[in-house]
Amino acid sequence: MRASPIAPTVDFSAEGVQHGFLRLPYSRDDSAWGSVMIPVTVIKNGEGPTALLTGGNHGDEYEGPIALFDLARSLRAEEVTGRIIIVPAMNYPAFLAGTRTSPIDRGNMNRSFPGAPDGTVTQKIADYFQRTLLPLADVVLDFHSGGKTLDFLPFCAAHILPDKAQEAKAFDLVSAFGAPWSMKMLEIDAVGMYDTAAEEMGKVFITTELGGGGTATAKSAGIAKRGVANVLKAAGILRGAVGASGTTWLDMPDGSCFSFAEDGGLIEPLFDLGDQVAAGAVVARIYPVGRTGAAPLEVTAKMDGILVARHFPGLVKPGDCVSVLAVVVA
Repeated sequence: MRASPIAPTVDFSAEGVQHGFLRLPYSRDDSAWGSVMIPVTVIKNGEGPTALLTGGNHGDEYEGPIALFDLARSLRAEEVTGRIIIVPAMNYPAFLAGTRTSPIDRGNMNRSFPGAPDGTVTQKIADYFQRTLLPLADVVLDFHSGGKTLDFLPFCAAHILPDKAQEAKAFDLVSAFGAPWSMKMLEIDAVGMYDTAAEEMGKVFITTELGGGGTATAKSAGIAKRGVANVLKAAGILRGAVGASGTTWLDMPDGSCFSFAEDGGLIEPLFDLGDQVAAGAVVARIYPVGRTGAAPLEVTAKMDGILVARHFPGLVKPGDCVSVLAVVVA
């Protein structure tokens, strides 16, 4: 396989604090020998585990970039044992555009793994993470939130895994993160995900969903900032005690937790995030918008649970996820 075209301006093995870029050549109309310059920080102090911290996997999700740009500017080498690699905006073109996918190639970073060194811009970035950054890491934290089309209860999450020792380490870090909610997460489709790439390498991987609506709040940004510090402390990389956690554990047991729109229109939510929902209850109505007088389509819950995610904003298309339920397990 070809070498990656990405050239880092930092030395991942050097001691101290380095701020630089992952430089990806990108020839285009306005810059024949141009590059995509992805900000990166490396903090290393002696021997110890490596944490890889990422945000902006989707460009319209902001809690991760806020927490990681702040961490990169404030953390000192003497506070660290081991190494921290911080990439606040993985899909940097999408982050700058404020879109879920890249404006260059429409690439969804979280469906592009393992990537390709001779592929699209998004595939080249994924390939660099797959073959260079993930192998360096022991612990991986990838921040997400709902972006412009979903809104979530703020939770940290990990997946059920075949390797139960790996799974237990991940759930320990979820607990340490200390979000108001902690999730045993089920993915609709895990093929091509950064999560899957990391987990298949045996890495301890955790993620978040910390709100949504295409913005961040003081509360959601605060959860992200406290959570990443707690994870680093629990992993033995950052000095200090892990903050107390009052988290509530949730489980997504199977595909019945998801409800999808079968038609488009104006959505009326009938429950708010955190509400208890009974199986068969109407969670939302979708009103046809082409004429008045037409009955709305009712979207019903397939299981008992609490509402942990909902569609955002007010118009839906056929196939959109309308709601996600989960059950409290602890």
